[in-house]
Amino acid sequence: MSEMIEVQGRTWQACELEQIRQWVAENASWSRYRLSRELCVDWNWIRPNGQLADMAARSFLNKLHERGWLQLPPCRRPSPNRMKHRRLECLPLDSSPVEGDLRTLGSLHLHEVSRDPVRRAVFETLLATEHYLGYRSPVGENLKYLLLTEQERPVAAWLFGAAAWRCEARDRWIGWNDQERAAGLHRLANNTRFLIPWWVQVGGLASWGWSRVSRRLARDWQAKYGHGLELVETFVDRSRFHGGAYAASNWVEVGLTQGRSRGDRQHRIQVPKKAVYVYPLSGQARQRLCR
Repeated sequence: MSEMIEVQGRTWQACELEQIRQWVAENASWSRYRLSRELCVDWNWIRPNGQLADMAARSFLNKLHERGWLQLPPCRRPSPNRMKHRRLECLPLDSSPVEGDLRTLGSLHLHEVSRDPVRRAVFETLLATEHYLGYRSPVGENLKYLLLTEQERPVAAWLFGAAAWRCEARDRWIGWNDQERAAGLHRLANNTRFLIPWWVQVGGLASWGWSRVSRRLARDWQAKYGHGLELVETFVDRSRFHGGAYAASNWVEVGLTQGRSRGDRQHRIQVPKKAVYVYPLSGQARQRLCR
């Protein structure tokens, strides 16, 4: 084993991982569930809302197991994560044309639908059937926004989740070193999905909708997770899109990705390079992230 190993976005000493391996071996009768929770307690691995970071600890242990650095006990039962096993049932959606300008739409209402099962089903159907990347239930911290007409017709949707652990163009723009990134990453969110369905052709809708989302995103995140946000990022596949909606909404283009996916641990998976856009949620975002 080499002296320095990167796991879960952090560099570990080989001796640290050896201590974890021995600890797991000494508690071979424990379940994977108990191991991850005990690890959270031992390391004080606590989310800002005071809950144990159980899923992060379990992911860390699973990665060590997959790489052969330790041996976890066999799974005793299916994952208790109900979202992992939930089958998405798509709803019928009205795809009759919506055209004109913003005035023709009448009153528009923005809803955060994570805890609204009726509107959340519409949100999930919209992304699953109309977004080119599809939709899977997000893991970890996330917010889901749906923009509806007075008649409850969806005209736009935004999904926000965890930021990329490392992005050279973004980190350079912020001015982050590795320690600052590790300390501040939870104050970033990634706009993982943005959709205006094909049947909606309304000029200015993207920038108008984003202006409403951006005003409440940090507040809603604080209310749900116990900490706010300073910056939002997104990645635009230039082979498909020109990024005009983000440019019109005052996002800042800061560079390109390196053409690797999140799961590319061995640097072998080549994916299209994407334009990196960021949106500060305050005028002091960079300074706050570097504290």
